[in-house]
Amino acid sequence: MIVLNVTYKCKADMRDDFLEAIMAEGIDIACRAEDGNLKYDYYMPAEGGNEMLLVEKWRDADALAAHQAQDHFKRLGEIKSEFVEETLIDKFITESE
Repeated sequence: MIVLNVTYKCKADMRDDFLEAIMAEGIDIACRAEDGNLKYDYYMPAEGGNEMLLVEKWRDADALAAHQAQDHFKRLGEIKSEFVEETLIDKFITESE
């Protein structure tokens, strides 16, 4: 299994708009529906701020590669350019769910 912790550092006061744009286009739903997706959830810090965490879990490298080839993945990149200053990704490979 591959786990990605994706931290989005959003432009000032744009975090909520970023999440709304993702959900308005159904990107979150499309990602969860992909074969090999085990988790795709967004989290906000309790103390607020401009960061948002996305936790993704994929069955294997093939599932992740297929995800990265999807049109909705490309659309997310376009949306990010409007709302996000920096994206940090921590990748973990495990043998269990």
